[in-house]
Amino acid sequence: MRVLVIEDHPGLANNIARALRDSAAYAVDISPDGQDGLFMAQSNPYDLILLDLMLPRLDGLEVLRRLRAASCRVPVLILTSRDDKETTVALLDAGADDFLTKPFDVSEMVARSRALIRRSHGHAAPQIQIGDLIILPEEMTVIRGGEPLALTAMEYRLLEYMAHRPRAVLSKSELLEHLYDYNWEKFSNVLEVYVSSLRRKLNREGAVPLIHTLRGRGYVLVRDDVVTPP
Repeated sequence: MRVLVIEDHPGLANNIARALRDSAAYAVDISPDGQDGLFMAQSNPYDLILLDLMLPRLDGLEVLRRLRAASCRVPVLILTSRDDKETTVALLDAGADDFLTKPFDVSEMVARSRALIRRSHGHAAPQIQIGDLIILPEEMTVIRGGEPLALTAMEYRLLEYMAHRPRAVLSKSELLEHLYDYNWEKFSNVLEVYVSSLRRKLNREGAVPLIHTLRGRGYVLVRDDVVTPP
């Protein structure tokens, strides 16, 4: 999952980014002002936007209004020091999905971020299950056939994104755009390496294969009894 943090306070922005990377294995971009943040939000595919209200160049409420006017459906979590009813109503009417009042607990911020991403993909339950595969995002834990799997942070990030879109054919470019932040070094075979490693860990002896390669199209996460590769 890839997240955009639009926050002009460098210390807070870095703390938010660090928490999202460490506690949720998200890729995170940071923007220091509203105008730049709006440009980044409209130029890159994000799964969540954390948006401060008091921003230079363009305030957060206007950023939100312009995003929704452009039919941007990415969930937006507002960060604000204002908790009056008028502000809350204005934010919800403008299209905010949730908000946190500063100062906030970092663990709550991470939990709300997970919930917004989960709901945007149609998952109400806190865990994702596909066959005998269970993913627990709150713990970043993966279980297959009752046995926990030891995944790297990138393997987990890849699996969680695919699990949020089961049966969908995901192109290489889509996966790369959602798994890496703006500054990633573009090595041509990096995705293939992680897919191969993840597939090997998931497909233990006797297990039904879950990750399939569709030549010229991409990858799909689904049990092999419901997919027919060309």
